[in-house]
Amino acid sequence: MKSPSTRYKLGLFTVLFAVTSVISCVQNCFSQQFEFPGRRTRDKLGFEMIKNLVIIPLYINNTGPYNFILDTGVSPMIITDPTIISGLEIKSLRPTKISGLGKGPDIDALLTNEIKASIGKSSISNLPAAILKEDILGLSNYVGIKIHGLIGFYFFNSFVVHINYSSKNIRFHLHSNKSKIKGEKVPFQMIQNKPYINVSTYLSEKDAVVAKVLVDNGAGHAISLETYHDKPFPLPEKTAEANLGNGLSGPISGKIGRIYSLQIGSFKLKNVISSFPVYDDAGAKAILLNRNGNLGAELLSKFNVVFDYKNQEMYIRKNTSFNVPFEHDMSGMEIYTDDANKRRYFVLRIEPGSPAEESEMKLNDEILALNFSTTQQMNLNEITKILKSGDGRTLFLTINRGGKMMYKFMKLKRRI
Repeated sequence: MKSPSTRYKLGLFTVLFAVTSVISCVQNCFSQQFEFPGRRTRDKLGFEMIKNLVIIPLYINNTGPYNFILDTGVSPMIITDPTIISGLEIKSLRPTKISGLGKGPDIDALLTNEIKASIGKSSISNLPAAILKEDILGLSNYVGIKIHGLIGFYFFNSFVVHINYSSKNIRFHLHSNKSKIKGEKVPFQMIQNKPYINVSTYLSEKDAVVAKVLVDNGAGHAISLETYHDKPFPLPEKTAEANLGNGLSGPISGKIGRIYSLQIGSFKLKNVISSFPVYDDAGAKAILLNRNGNLGAELLSKFNVVFDYKNQEMYIRKNTSFNVPFEHDMSGMEIYTDDANKRRYFVLRIEPGSPAEESEMKLNDEILALNFSTTQQMNLNEITKILKSGDGRTLFLTINRGGKMMYKFMKLKRRI
């Protein structure tokens, strides 16, 4: 098992910055749209939702299924698990370098257009794909199940796609199949095959900033605010230092805080937890994309969303989680799984001055039970909810530290 200090995780970001340098190259490949066989015009598919991410089964070159994150923030398909490549019979692979958000070096990748992919009853041939030579993101460790990659533009561009976060299914149909779409229409602009909208962010009750944001349902946060007028985005009064995750090029540090409210269309959400990455890590690169930030899945999942790329429109309709308050981790520790199949959960990071530090938790501690409930019966979603379940709540933890069983009390604390 690799030491957690050397592992990479998705954190609050997906590879939205990372693929920028390869998009132009990959898009020169011959490509088609996803199509249905015969006279079929629509399909429906269930998905697994972990940390608000949409995980769907996908077949590649008649093998699979593989678990892929359905992600509006990526253009070409990205295969993050290179171990599956040997069984795909790909003959032509072109080496490239990917630079991304973070402090590390560029990442080695391979490009191909010899991918046939199938989602439900739909399929596509000659799909452009970037294959990471090393699973540097560690998506499986972040979500607790095996993840093989991400897919975005080519699927969304082929259909009208309905994502129902409430019932955990997607419906997708041809544009020629006219049907009434429920929800409020929000126009967007397509830039480099990704949707951008304007939202109003309020740092205080009257202090509004209109922000141009990427709509990225493959990013775990609610919103990341990166830059404003070529400078760091203004911070709310109260913030906390945080590790915001990793891009392909390394760690992303910054702050988290609550903005007073955020308005998307006519809907206003209050006390939204926002990420503010260090300007040199994110803001300067965001300027190149002429945007202010990134709207993620924690906020989008409060709606049932329909994407219509052809007409550059999305439709949003609030669902049962709309009024659930935004909360951040209250333990001050990050948990990951090294072997998703065995559901073993380890401490990856401990924030200074946090309840985890006060409870004398250590890196690499394995969490065996929470409040006498074994973690082998839990997934990362359930553990994450427990660790942000209430300011002042006391947890009883059973841990394994180097083969020795230990017990800890931890009093959760809301930091922002």
